[in-house]
Amino acid sequence: MGELKTGRGLNQELGLVKIGDTRWGYHYKSFVNFISSFDSIVDVLDTLVESQDIAKCHDSCKGSKEKLQQLNDRFNEVTSDFLNGVSCLNPLDSFSSFDIKKIMRMAELYPDDFDESNMRALENQLVNYIIDVHDIDEMFSNLGGLWELSIKLVWTKKHLNYSLVFLLVKFDLLLPIVTATVERAFSAMKIIKNDLQS
Repeated sequence: MGELKTGRGLNQELGLVKIGDTRWGYHYKSFVNFISSFDSIVDVLDTLVESQDIAKCHDSCKGSKEKLQQLNDRFNEVTSDFLNGVSCLNPLDSFSSFDIKKIMRMAELYPDDFDESNMRALENQLVNYIIDVHDIDEMFSNLGGLWELSIKLVWTKKHLNYSLVFLLVKFDLLLPIVTATVERAFSAMKIIKNDLQS
């Protein structure tokens, strides 16, 4: 800060002497200087710690970004569209993730259930549905997930008014079961193919 006059090398008045110096006088002087400027050293170290935290945050964010990119590379566009649609139907935080375009994109993944006329009807239902469950009917606030949403839709009989939306909710709820069943079937096939074949 310019408040103390210091020299260079071994002529420092209030500095820490290099470790290579072996004379006890230098060590004593360094120790005395350390004690007299302890508060300033702590302030500098606190500043360095904050800077280090910023650097660690940057490195952590960079690492997280790389992991997210790897995760993104593992999912193809269809999987991403499906997962985005599921998250948009989720009622958490008062339907804060609701997005009609992403839900419509997810519905396109079910061409047997959503033909052209059903897609138009679904879009109309979604517009009315979000107004109904978000703005009008307080019974749909504070829902914990899709399973609570499905129960509430049936209990209020809104599943009849929004049948296509309810169909998507059912698809989302059935996915873990279907996936687990397929994985079990592949595991059984692997046992038959490898272990029993040998």
